[in-house]
Amino acid sequence: MRGRIICLLMILLGLLQATSCRKNPYRIDISSIDLKLEINRLEKDLFSIDPDEIAENVPVLKEKYGSFLQLFSYVINAGDIEDPAFGEYLTAFCTDRMNNEVYDMTMTIFPDIRGIEGELEKAFRHYIRYFPEKDVPAVFTCITGFNSSIIAGDSVLAIGLDRYLGADCEYYPRLQIYRYVAVRMTPDYIVPDCIYGWASSEWDFNEMNYGKENVIARMIHEGKLRYFTKCMLPELPDEIIFGFTGDQLKFCVNNEGQMWQYLVRNDLLFRTDHLTIRKLTGEAPFTGWFTNESPGRAAVWTGFRIVESYMMKNPRASLEELMNETDIQKILDQAKYGPQ
Repeated sequence: MRGRIICLLMILLGLLQATSCRKNPYRIDISSIDLKLEINRLEKDLFSIDPDEIAENVPVLKEKYGSFLQLFSYVINAGDIEDPAFGEYLTAFCTDRMNNEVYDMTMTIFPDIRGIEGELEKAFRHYIRYFPEKDVPAVFTCITGFNSSIIAGDSVLAIGLDRYLGADCEYYPRLQIYRYVAVRMTPDYIVPDCIYGWASSEWDFNEMNYGKENVIARMIHEGKLRYFTKCMLPELPDEIIFGFTGDQLKFCVNNEGQMWQYLVRNDLLFRTDHLTIRKLTGEAPFTGWFTNESPGRAAVWTGFRIVESYMMKNPRASLEELMNETDIQKILDQAKYGPQ
């Protein structure tokens, strides 16, 4: 009896050791990375100024917010911040009734942003670990009149908090924002949207020179961006990474082989017409080429799986090498992707 107990304990110990050895390939040690990320809140500064004094405070705002103030001005259609009329445009924005209502709602939902700061700081510590030569952007929050969720520019990253007020926010139906889009306009998506937006800015599709713009190029490019996001946020559920519901992700997992075979058999991978590209990789309630149970952008998930396979087959390839790789056929060939 004692011998059997010892044998059982040895088996259990072996199983525990085997489980502990299954390392999450996205999880890396960032304990040595030093970073203190601080987010400046433009919306609080703007809406706390006496409206009669906004114009005269423009120089103060320029000094504090630098190049971001110009990006923000373009987003709210206030023009060049060096224009003498800029102060008037800014005053009009800050005294608009709806903007003030939205600001009050924003402050109720986001009275402080320490949680966002902490999550972003951790994500950018991963960024430094993978890209030690790159700089971490300055980060800001604002409200944009619902114009932009994420603003990314040269060394600047900003969050339009009015685009994250919750799926049931009363303003979104008024703005004719589709429900399948609004379900992702929640605080949970702020940090992954920031990371995805930053990657989209750093590795812009039109600047990558992939050659022809076709379905497979878009799939793999978007797959790279999602792979990057997962590397920066290794603990985040895939549902949030891809913006899928649990059932939609399950559909992709259960039908991975069928989706890939459909794309191949119907010669869709190398199609260059924008309608097909958009239907397979763009926003939609579902992917029309598959079924109504599929999520929109299902082909992006397939692109991610191709990229993931490529990185598994090429363990010496760094994330930086992947993001800078412009040979789509090379990625496709070396991924040896062929789900059943």
